[in-house]
Amino acid sequence: MDKPRDNFWNITLRGLKQKLQKNGFDVYLADSVKDAKDVVLTEILPVLKPKTVSWGGSGTLAETGLYEYLRDSDEYEALDTWDKGLTNEDKYELRRQALLVDCFFTSTNAITEEGHLVNLDMIGNRVGSIVFGPKNVVLLVGRNKFVPDLSRAMDRIKEYAAPVNAMRLDLKTPCVKTGYCMDCDSPQRICNVWSITEKSFPKGRIKIVLINADAGF
Repeated sequence: MDKPRDNFWNITLRGLKQKLQKNGFDVYLADSVKDAKDVVLTEILPVLKPKTVSWGGSGTLAETGLYEYLRDSDEYEALDTWDKGLTNEDKYELRRQALLVDCFFTSTNAITEEGHLVNLDMIGNRVGSIVFGPKNVVLLVGRNKFVPDLSRAMDRIKEYAAPVNAMRLDLKTPCVKTGYCMDCDSPQRICNVWSITEKSFPKGRIKIVLINADAGF
């Protein structure tokens, strides 16, 4: 059999899609990070027709190239919370405004076999947008985010995703040096706000693009 790993994940992701759909999520399958961008541009955005868009922290979103596309497109008013020219105060205010956009893009830290989303935030704007606010949310999720259950999801986030993100952001937290969570009291602690999303309400508000490739952290 050619590409047995990809075949394994095709089967796994199709099963996960069924679980997520049962939980009220709209789900799309993508064969690659590039394909994920195409799915958004050809299957999701033409239906939603958003006027305003924004995003939360997501390495996967950056990898797809959707950030640049949405930022530079004349079709949407983009609230660019990633603009490096903004002051911290301006970024904070823009993140607040992003809670009311038509379509919010990000990823999830982990996704379980039962089709539940598990996330941990520093500020809370990303999990806040997933839970409530934007009319629609689009999550771009690599197969590396898939875990068996809630316990493993939380372990994955604390032992891997959070330290790596702290490193990415050049934060001064103990995990940047140790490579694992120290349950710190650092002013720059990235682990502050947990969320578990078992179902999408209203049904279909959260759209998930499952990518048959490792993406993000």
